[in-house]
Amino acid sequence: MSSVSRRRIALLGFGAVGQAFVRQVVDSRGALMERRGIEVDVMAICDRSGVVRGRRAGQAGLSSSSRSAAVRAGKDQSNSGEFAPVEPLDDEILCDLVEHKAAGVELAAHERGEECGGAAAIVSELPFDAIIVDCTATAAVTPTLLAHLDRGGAVVLANKLPLVGTLDEYDAFESAAAEGRAAWEATVGSGVPIIAALRRMIDADDIVSRIEGTFSGTLNFVATELRQGRALSEIVAEARALRFTEPDPRADLGGLDMARKALILARMLSWKLDLDDVGIEGLYPRWMDAMDVEEFMAALPGLDAEVRDRVEAAGSRDAVFRHIATVADGKCSVGPAEVPVDSPLGRLVVTDNLVTFNSRWYDPTPLIIQGRGAGVDATAAGVLADVVAIAVSQGHEL
Repeated sequence: MSSVSRRRIALLGFGAVGQAFVRQVVDSRGALMERRGIEVDVMAICDRSGVVRGRRAGQAGLSSSSRSAAVRAGKDQSNSGEFAPVEPLDDEILCDLVEHKAAGVELAAHERGEECGGAAAIVSELPFDAIIVDCTATAAVTPTLLAHLDRGGAVVLANKLPLVGTLDEYDAFESAAAEGRAAWEATVGSGVPIIAALRRMIDADDIVSRIEGTFSGTLNFVATELRQGRALSEIVAEARALRFTEPDPRADLGGLDMARKALILARMLSWKLDLDDVGIEGLYPRWMDAMDVEEFMAALPGLDAEVRDRVEAAGSRDAVFRHIATVADGKCSVGPAEVPVDSPLGRLVVTDNLVTFNSRWYDPTPLIIQGRGAGVDATAAGVLADVVAIAVSQGHEL
């Protein structure tokens, strides 16, 4: 191709999704260049312990503290958006970092690793037009992301928490999305294009009256296995081992994770709601929130009989016991429900997500989107698709 659109990125969070994302960046280089003329340059990767970042020219052989000082000294203080002459991390280093982190070793312990002052310090050293990819699971990064957007940067979110904070914070992300500088496909549907579908409907002024579905691959896995007669505690332990759940399974079983997703969809419809406005009913009593994670897992068998009774009662009525989110009439709710066996929701299996949209143009038959809803690779693919979309819309020819 006659020109290359280069986009420099920094990855915040290097857990399972972050590692899968980096693998996909490496594996897709040839295809992205051939199809889109895009080169993705990874400038920095950080976890809770520290950071590995690209070196400035002539930095080879410097200690991590000397490299850090050199970066600070060479940092461009102008507002030109140009990064001080730093080389991206090459694919050999990226693959090595994935192996290093997958082995359970923190980035600060890597030979290229160094401690840092947190996400804000890393982002401050990036060019203003860089894409920050947030694969963390914390709201603490929200001010850093908003500051980067404010100076003209771009943000891709796999992390739901920045979008369910204050309405002012959400509005800032939405404004950036309207400019092609923010995207969050992986927050709701993993790799299923729920956000993209809703965005297209909104852009076409197709008034959405109701969104209903189950967009928790974890809860769908649980529901599928419960129908097979398995115990809740056994299923949750397996889902946790497969990394289908959040680090604390209660975020899924309590309905909180799905509630956050429902709130994001409602806010995209311009509904002025907060998380406290979402009605939530989970699969366990709230007093179990006082336990730590391992205590909760040990106590979970005590719920097996009650949940089994609810599943069997639904089956006796030719229905399926599921967790459903509903966004309608200006309200959001999440909780257990019985759906007909022969309905789209009733036919779901394993970890698929399914969402239905009723709107001006999709009525009485709704638009239905279904697909894999759990697993780090599907989520990482959603993140990569967002990076590519921003790179295409705001590409820079070099």
